[in-house]
Amino acid sequence: MQGLIAPHGGTLVNTLAGSAPGLPQPDALRREAAGLARVTLSAKQSCDLELITIGGYSPLTGFMGRADFESVCRRARLADGRTWSIPILLAVPRDSAPGVGARVALHAPNGTLQAVMTVNEVFPHDKALEIPSVFRTEDPAHPGVAQVQAEGEVCLAGPVQSLTVCVDPGGPEAFVSQRLTPAQTRAEFDRRGWKTVVAFQTRNPIHRAHEYVCKCAQEICDGLLIHPLVGETKKGDIPADVRMEAIGVLAAKYFNPQTTMVSVLPAAMRYAGPKEAVHHAIMRKNYGCTHFIVGRDHAGVGTYYGTYDAQKIFDTIDAADLAIAPLKFEHTGYSKSYGGMVSGKSYPKIEGDLINLSGTAVRDMLARGERPPVEFTHPEVADVLIRWARSLPETR
Repeated sequence: MQGLIAPHGGTLVNTLAGSAPGLPQPDALRREAAGLARVTLSAKQSCDLELITIGGYSPLTGFMGRADFESVCRRARLADGRTWSIPILLAVPRDSAPGVGARVALHAPNGTLQAVMTVNEVFPHDKALEIPSVFRTEDPAHPGVAQVQAEGEVCLAGPVQSLTVCVDPGGPEAFVSQRLTPAQTRAEFDRRGWKTVVAFQTRNPIHRAHEYVCKCAQEICDGLLIHPLVGETKKGDIPADVRMEAIGVLAAKYFNPQTTMVSVLPAAMRYAGPKEAVHHAIMRKNYGCTHFIVGRDHAGVGTYYGTYDAQKIFDTIDAADLAIAPLKFEHTGYSKSYGGMVSGKSYPKIEGDLINLSGTAVRDMLARGERPPVEFTHPEVADVLIRWARSLPETR
């Protein structure tokens, strides 16, 4: 795969048992796990473990220790100096924390054995440091803040040896056929001859503004990876299976299959705005992407982050270390006078002309049982969304 962008840190991590020299065989690891203390992960921690396992979080080989945690919070870098913006922690209740040197079995919320971990460190979960540095707010109404506040008081750190990359293979949320690992996306990019690949991150169905920026980005890159996040999201977000169905019908009819791929990212949302934009870019670099679309309010929620803050943060990041190039797009929308999608760069701003398009707007519309208009999305996508919305008890 010569010519593809290097993973973050230079090596694509793989902790799956039996898949590489030095890793135990799966049956032996399962037998060991049966006799170990059990740690039940949260949904976010389970997503994080999957990304550690498959290399989406390269160079991490396990949950962060104290030095990395504090460095990430204070400098947006790992302790060794490499760019990293979000702590990846295994926080547990104080009374259930094992001692240093222990081996523990990590289980997903549904009981699936995911991995065995060697505990190299046990350290206090400094929420007073993490919360303001990651979220730029301490407001408990912020979903990411509330999530961290509810986590355990101590953190376990150490490398993992993993047994599964998909927590619930039988569930609709798993999207097994589209759950490509970084090694698999890289192999497919190489097979297609793509040297430059732009990734599009979304936790919403793709509306016309999203489609507009994706197609603009396609003009300058060999390929587009539509890479929706299917891990844990906040209450009120459209479910992942509905989003994926909507994305599927859109991609099938309105995107060129020769230059477009759809896969899923098994990550949990933090809603950390600028810090999460960098986090999302690093993951897509590990998946083999050279460019990353950053919108006006990437990974934002409410009014916690300023307009374009998620773009401005990239001006403060070491571009050579990050390596993946952010593509910064202005706010786009449907212009009534133009009759199509425009941005402030491509068409004059006219008072009252632009129909604002956002995931929040369509969620509110669907909650009222209203069909999204053609200015928001294509009819095929609207069919998927309104069918789901009208199936809900509160919209009947």
